[in-house]
Amino acid sequence: MRMRRSAGAAAGGEGRDPDPFAKGPETDKSKTEMMMRTKWMQAVLFAVGVAALGTACPAQTSGTGQAPAGTATPAQAKAGDEPQFSIGVGFYEAMNESTTGNGTQQTTTNTGGGMLELRFIDRPLAGFEFTYSYNPANQTLTPAPSNCELTCANPKTPLTVKASEVGLDYVFSKKVGSIRPFAVGGLGFFISSPDDSTYEVQTVVRPAFIFGGGLDWAVVSHFGIRAQFRDNVYKAPNLSAFYAPTGEYTHTAEPLGGLYYSF
Repeated sequence: MRMRRSAGAAAGGEGRDPDPFAKGPETDKSKTEMMMRTKWMQAVLFAVGVAALGTACPAQTSGTGQAPAGTATPAQAKAGDEPQFSIGVGFYEAMNESTTGNGTQQTTTNTGGGMLELRFIDRPLAGFEFTYSYNPANQTLTPAPSNCELTCANPKTPLTVKASEVGLDYVFSKKVGSIRPFAVGGLGFFISSPDDSTYEVQTVVRPAFIFGGGLDWAVVSHFGIRAQFRDNVYKAPNLSAFYAPTGEYTHTAEPLGGLYYSF
């Protein structure tokens, strides 16, 4: 099959099928995805940095020993650090990294998803949250371009997959006026399962490491906006018996925006 393709190319190259393993478009796509991730991370880090800068500015008092107008009193500052429970709902873009190994190239489609967060802040540097997220995660398995080994003759195999994740995270945060910057880190389970796929799909559960950061903005009492960037690192799932697992670790980045209600 490869010899016939080469002969066609030598004859002039007209009418031949595009090489499915051409790296130009894939490289451009990877660069575009990397630029998107970098811009989201820069935006979140900038917002967190601005909020954190506010905490470094010492409160000024007047000559009479009273706080000037617009400065929070000790009682107000203490109230801002009281325990808080909140429920948040957000929407994100799941940006997935492809993996290659053992003769298999595994590519996951980038799609939108949703997340539910139950968060409890006990004190500024101590909090916890439970999260549940869901998004479509259709995948394509193909022979690896450089070394396909035993999968060279395998056809391109599209899989219809859905992905969900449950996570338990530790939350570091500090409230500054109406803004609360935060960082999260924890563990969870990344679950890949079939979703009306033409080809058979195996359900796979992988442990995942979760980390990220963002900020809450209290718009009115009990109600606010939450913006964050999260990342999930896990081992690429082995979804089909047609191809060997890549055996590589991958990650799903999630720029996320949503709303929360605090009690």
